[in-house]
Amino acid sequence: MIKKLRWRFISISMFSIAIVLTVIIGSINIANYYNINNNINTRIELIINNGGSFPDLSGANPNENSAFSNDLNPGDLNSESADASGDNLKPSDKPDDMPQKPNGDNLQFKNGLSEESQYDTRYFTVILNKDGTVSSVNTGNISAISTTDASEYATTLFEKGRFSGIIDNYKYKGVYTEDEDGNDIVMYVFINCERELLTFENFLLASIGISLAGILVVFILVYFFSKSVVRPMVESYNKQKRFITDASHEIKTPLTIIDANTEILEMTGGENEWTVSIKKQIKRLTSLTEKLVFLARMDEEGTGLEMFDFNLSDAVLDMAEPFTAVAETHGKSLELNIAPDIIYHGDEKNIRQLISLLLDNAMKYSSENGEISLELKAAGKDKILSVKNSVDEIKVGSHNELFERFYRTDLSHNSKTGGFGIGLSVVYSIVEAHKGKITAESKDGKSIIFKVVL
Repeated sequence: MIKKLRWRFISISMFSIAIVLTVIIGSINIANYYNINNNINTRIELIINNGGSFPDLSGANPNENSAFSNDLNPGDLNSESADASGDNLKPSDKPDDMPQKPNGDNLQFKNGLSEESQYDTRYFTVILNKDGTVSSVNTGNISAISTTDASEYATTLFEKGRFSGIIDNYKYKGVYTEDEDGNDIVMYVFINCERELLTFENFLLASIGISLAGILVVFILVYFFSKSVVRPMVESYNKQKRFITDASHEIKTPLTIIDANTEILEMTGGENEWTVSIKKQIKRLTSLTEKLVFLARMDEEGTGLEMFDFNLSDAVLDMAEPFTAVAETHGKSLELNIAPDIIYHGDEKNIRQLISLLLDNAMKYSSENGEISLELKAAGKDKILSVKNSVDEIKVGSHNELFERFYRTDLSHNSKTGGFGIGLSVVYSIVEAHKGKITAESKDGKSIIFKVVL
């Protein structure tokens, strides 16, 4: 249990750190992406506003607002398949909301632009006539593209009705405008953003790599320091286990003496209601101490189980048959449905105890004249044991709280059923020691089924 507690602490710590790092790294990269996108869009705006060439920024006023900055609505830096505008436009169409070449002579410094931006911006422009034929191509500011390739880019995009987005490593934008003679033309501006995209990709990969390395370092630190965190609980838990074990052994001695004295009293004075009651309570206390010692031992790490192959079907039938007579005595019915010759690798003694405790629990807590059923079957590699009993009333849904130690549905802890609310805790420990799973569930509010998967 201590090991599980420690790993739960480590898991929660690492999960929290991972979420924080993801939010931080994600926010940084989104902000970086946004800045890169705005920088490229601003350059495109400047080129479009200047008639297809990058303007001279050496005399620009950085505090002056641009006359076109609110009119162009630059497209996002998305893939070509997710263009921001112009879906299904025909070459002859000229939509009213299509971005037009803006008017205005004012330039500004923004989004990281400087006087050197006009020299480090690699771009080319293509002007198309209204019918989609190429009018002119300017590739003087880039060496990686030919006139033919530039023309193909522009005509392909125009025919598809795409006026903004990314194609290969070029961010593009197309606008309707007019030439010097007043004829309608379409101007496409392409900017090479390979460097920006590569920078963004490298930064993203670096941030992810550093985050993963940081998580690994934190995991190592948390792993070693977690011992100190759980040490006080470990010490307290070990003291509790020692107390339970020592107290149980100390209780056994006076119980043995009381039982012997009761036997002598019955031999001398005969059996009476008082001696019968004493012997009954001795039996209950002896059973309780044995279960407490068993739980304490099962909680110890490295508790050895005698694991070997045995016939599970025979073991279940052998433990269930005596309860048939008990059920009849109390006016209840016990139905057995046990598949034959199921072999299981485990501790037969503990498995037999598990079966006995489940049936004993069903006998105690089933309704008057209730029905009890036990089923054993194989499902692939799993062996499934189910014990179902009727009850007067129970909430529909899961009831795994029944496996908690000393849990009782009747909070008075009286002796009506003769139990202490610890039997199912022993069952849970046995199943857990065998790496199995046990659940308690009511589907109709009138019965409860305990399902063990081994």
